[in-house]
Amino acid sequence: MSDPVPWYQPSLADDIVFHKCANTPHAIQQVLNECRELRTPYVVITPAMKDVQALHRILVPVTRLEEETYKAEICTYLARKTGAHIIILQANDYGSRARQNVERIVTHIKAVSQRIGTDISYEVVMAKKDSSKVNREAAERQRDFVADLIILTASREYGLDDLFFGPQERHVIQRALTPVMLVNPREDLFSLCD
Repeated sequence: MSDPVPWYQPSLADDIVFHKCANTPHAIQQVLNECRELRTPYVVITPAMKDVQALHRILVPVTRLEEETYKAEICTYLARKTGAHIIILQANDYGSRARQNVERIVTHIKAVSQRIGTDISYEVVMAKKDSSKVNREAAERQRDFVADLIILTASREYGLDDLFFGPQERHVIQRALTPVMLVNPREDLFSLCD
């Protein structure tokens, strides 16, 4: 087996912003506030997270929100460039929106795979929790999946509970043992280029 390609290679580092901060609610929230308007994906790294030299497995929790499909392009791009395996964690909802979002992501992965003529490895796993808690489940189960990166969609807007208790992405970052990549839900989202 050949040596893994570093996931922080210059071509990727130009398209992704990296932030390192203390593993405290205040420090993480400060990074999240600074990055609210970014069009590019950004990675938050804390001292509690393991040092990831190469991506082997990317964990992508998918909820019922339509902006979850933005993750398709990013996880596919990273998997193509690093050879990583994508684990799609589908929220266990009663409705069909999470399933439809997963189907859109899988369709994108297959289309890119067919276009470039190389298989992109992925699997879909049903979560135990629903859309409101699947991101936290991803942080709790990252060891089960041996994930090297978790990709989340940031909150659209902060509600009253987010202001008092903190947004879900902050709680995931605090619990995560691997770097967390966030994508802001914007209509003019940055597109990764080859």
